[in-house]
Amino acid sequence: MKRYEPQHEEIISAGIDIGTSTTKIVISKFSLMNMAGGMHMPRIEIVNKEVLYRSPIYRTPLLSSSSIDIKKVESLVQTEYEKAGIKPQDIKTGAVIITGETATKQNAQEMIHHLSDHAGDFLVATAGPDLEGIIAAKGSGAYEYSKKTGKVIANIDIGGGTANTAVYKSGKLLGTCTLHIGGRLIEFTGSQINSISPPVKELFQQWRLQVKEGGQRSDSIIKGLTDYMASVIARMLTRELLDSDKPLLLGHAPNWQEEIDSIMFSGGVSECLYHNESDSPVTAHYDDIGETLAVSLRESQELSQWTWVKPDETVRATVLGAGTQTTEISGATIQVDSSQLPLRNLPVYQIPFGHDLQEGIKKLPSAVQLAVEMYDPQREGQNFALYLTEIPYLGFCDIQELAAAILESVAVKPNEEQPLVIVLESDHAKVLGQTIKVQKPNQSIICIDQIRVENGDYIDIGHLLQTSVVPVVTKTLTFHN
Repeated sequence: MKRYEPQHEEIISAGIDIGTSTTKIVISKFSLMNMAGGMHMPRIEIVNKEVLYRSPIYRTPLLSSSSIDIKKVESLVQTEYEKAGIKPQDIKTGAVIITGETATKQNAQEMIHHLSDHAGDFLVATAGPDLEGIIAAKGSGAYEYSKKTGKVIANIDIGGGTANTAVYKSGKLLGTCTLHIGGRLIEFTGSQINSISPPVKELFQQWRLQVKEGGQRSDSIIKGLTDYMASVIARMLTRELLDSDKPLLLGHAPNWQEEIDSIMFSGGVSECLYHNESDSPVTAHYDDIGETLAVSLRESQELSQWTWVKPDETVRATVLGAGTQTTEISGATIQVDSSQLPLRNLPVYQIPFGHDLQEGIKKLPSAVQLAVEMYDPQREGQNFALYLTEIPYLGFCDIQELAAAILESVAVKPNEEQPLVIVLESDHAKVLGQTIKVQKPNQSIICIDQIRVENGDYIDIGHLLQTSVVPVVTKTLTFHN
């Protein structure tokens, strides 16, 4: 029997975070190795992640309050790549993430796709408050803390425009919530008010306060506002938001069930709490409410009911998460038409088989029809990935039957020439993919396994690596208004 020699490969990853206040870049190196024994099927895993380069923290370049300066952002990225000694073609994975209020800019989508196309071989464009919270929790150390302790920890990442919360227990995501709470929701020039964000304006109207742009700063009103924000965070953590708090809620309400044991703060405002970046010129001076908000968090009686855990990273939590924690590696026994890779922005449609092959096969035709209606209602050829879960043990005849049922079901898709993308939890990708290819030789197939996603996720699948695996990034693309 053939022995599988240990396989090893190193790939370069980039994380680029374009936030409400700041932009930063991290370059990392992943070491991939076959962790299976000599007689076993290969199992390629990321065995080490090393941060090679951290950029300075830059003010996010804007053309106006509603538009990002794409040329300046691209120039900044090129400069930092040169300092790190890498070229865009060296980048094999990673993410460009647009966070906070920057995702509301009118050219946000244009900029993030432009950067992901020009800044690396497989650099994923991603946006959205829930994913931002998840990535920050991984970069801050909250995710690892939950794995080590088994405790329920909420990471609250407070930047310039939003507070993104992700709750973890034992390494498992329990829920998320995002609030319009951040350091740059009011900005000043000296003692004059430059700008007030719409959610804060709504609060001031609710409170019947005459606070306007161009007016004079009132320290007592600002402190009252930030004290209120700290209270809203506490009520969010206990899932007891009031109707009067709703102007500060972005998207869905808190959606976890467990009681929280510990809290961790990351993001730019947490830098005001911990001063990890005390030598940074960008974080040395604020012309906003960030420092006052940090004082309110520290003084809050409501927030003192939880154990505070110091983060590993503050203002860099999201960029480190984007650069080091977004990539998964597929199984090594996969079937892919490498000429079709990379594939980007594929929505995922989950079909649970309930550990019963015949029941799963019965579901396939209607499930694929629903996926087409959901993701390609105009029948323009938007591709999607079928995520087959809870598959029982499959023998040779079972694989043949499943392959035939899949091919029959996907005949309703409007574009026959696009690749058929199948994602599996279990190790059936190679044999299923090869069987589909035998049954329909002209069918382009991407069949991968050992990936866990959820219905409604979006995935990007990268180039086939030397170790016969593909990098996969699960993400969202939400450019909220």
